[in-house]
Amino acid sequence: MKKNGILNSNIAKLVDDLGHTDQVCIGDLGLPVPSQVEKIDLALIPGKPNFQEVIDMYLENVVVEKVILAEEIKTVNPDQLEKLLSKLDKNVTVEFISHEELKECNHQVKAVIRTGENTPYSNVILQSGVTI
Repeated sequence: MKKNGILNSNIAKLVDDLGHTDQVCIGDLGLPVPSQVEKIDLALIPGKPNFQEVIDMYLENVVVEKVILAEEIKTVNPDQLEKLLSKLDKNVTVEFISHEELKECNHQVKAVIRTGENTPYSNVILQSGVTI
């Protein structure tokens, strides 16, 4: 049995298969997932696991060069935004687009990881970087 690292087998495989510029979305309870995109559903009950817990796991295991967020998070959920931005390396590019555009971008991601987060606009697309 695996001792540490990512224990969820679907996320572990996803992370192992990522290449440079591949994108993964971590989303809240309500984010729609396009039918052709893999959904890794971690939601247990509202709020569990929360967005930040899943972000922490992901950032610990994946080089991220860019994140894409909904513009609406700035005004509707600024605490969530502040927590996320504080965890990113200083060289990570941060892009804001409309929530509708973010949902359209999800048609191109490798997978959507669904959390139990139940606060608005707690969704991010993370683009993989390269190790140096």
